[in-house]
Amino acid sequence: MKPTPKEPTRDTVTTINEDGSRYFIHTADVRGLFTTLRRLSGWGLILFYVALPWIPIGGHPALFLDVANRQFHIFGLSLVAQDMWLAFFLISGLGFFLFYLTSLFGRVWCGWACPQTVFLDHVFRRVERFIEGDAYAQRQLDQAEWTPGKVFKKGLKHAVYLVLSLAVAHIFLSYFVSLPALYRAMHQAPWENATLFLLVFGIGAALYFDFAWFREQFCIIMCPYGRIQSALIDDHSIVIGYDEKRGEPRGKGDGAGDCVDCYRCVQVCPTGIDIRQGLQMECIGCSNCVDACDEVMTRLKRPKGLVRYDSLNGLAGKATRLIRPRTILYTILMLVGACVMLWAFSTFRTMGVGIVRLPGAPYYLNEGQVRNQYMVRLTNKAAMARTFKIHVESPYPGLAPVGLPVSIEIPAEGEVQQLLVLMMPEKNFPGGFRFTVEAATDDGKATASKQADFLGPDPLP
Repeated sequence: MKPTPKEPTRDTVTTINEDGSRYFIHTADVRGLFTTLRRLSGWGLILFYVALPWIPIGGHPALFLDVANRQFHIFGLSLVAQDMWLAFFLISGLGFFLFYLTSLFGRVWCGWACPQTVFLDHVFRRVERFIEGDAYAQRQLDQAEWTPGKVFKKGLKHAVYLVLSLAVAHIFLSYFVSLPALYRAMHQAPWENATLFLLVFGIGAALYFDFAWFREQFCIIMCPYGRIQSALIDDHSIVIGYDEKRGEPRGKGDGAGDCVDCYRCVQVCPTGIDIRQGLQMECIGCSNCVDACDEVMTRLKRPKGLVRYDSLNGLAGKATRLIRPRTILYTILMLVGACVMLWAFSTFRTMGVGIVRLPGAPYYLNEGQVRNQYMVRLTNKAAMARTFKIHVESPYPGLAPVGLPVSIEIPAEGEVQQLLVLMMPEKNFPGGFRFTVEAATDDGKATASKQADFLGPDPLP
């Protein structure tokens, strides 16, 4: 029986059959301007994802999230756990940018830059096409009886998938585990690094399941971005659409439109939709259908652009406005967020001072002296050892530190806790007041301070 693709409709998800079983999509290959640009950008992004842990900036990889030691290095900026509030500005900034991008260009992120699409289209599907052949050959192979040839092709494909999944798992893990530690673990017995071993195989198994079987289902069912696109785009957003005025009625006879109903746009769609049925949630904006239709129009000596990047208004013959209330609002939010983020990062310090009162009584009286006890935590966030000079500043005379060294050397990205005992003659005690612990590097380029309360009895009359 000749294998034929499934007929897509707007009312159902193509990848799910009526009985709830999975329908596998075999995407036909396509050539064209957008496909070439997308492949170049895809391989550039893959190189970027792979190279990030190898690019040193400030003594650390460009992106290294050292969760075990609660240190996070992001393009030369080193953060510790206490600085993670800054991550809010990074994440929210990326979110606003994504909203802004979607309001202008639809789901261009999904089709061009999302790691799911990048690795699936430019790695795993290329392997599948190389081993099993084009989309028609893949459907034939799926419906054929199990022969040695089919077993060999399927086995080889899934073996390569497993290797690639484990490789991507190692790349992903290198964002959280240093490359030397990962390299050592790869050359040791699994039980010597059981946690890493389980993580690699767990992540690898999830990736294999995703890229070998789940595939476009992730975009359609699991990814929330596809669900909220209807709230982010409007009739002026640039999306991929079909020019119904020009294409209808479909056919090849006299009086027919430019669409010859060849189904080429359906055959190349990675989510199995028919773009001629209008904008749909499953569309990821990959531009496969644009190149496929342009290729057909070129052969028929008709103008390109029957399926093209345009707004819904543009496809209907109306004006498209990129500058509109929605984009203005997103621009304002992005600018406000950028200003707040710049302010937040401008206040970032490569050293930190923390002070907490020791458990027990809030103060002690000894031979006419009021004594308070604290624990001072000094943090060096730089990638080099530094010496900190420490000073206690008080608004009242007579406050004297006991046991606190004038300077302390702290290793790179290290932390030191130092006992601080403060004494003040009871006759000089004016009542509770705040003092400041100041710390500075020996060169004076980095400073930090922290205030705390000095407590005692009611002042003497």
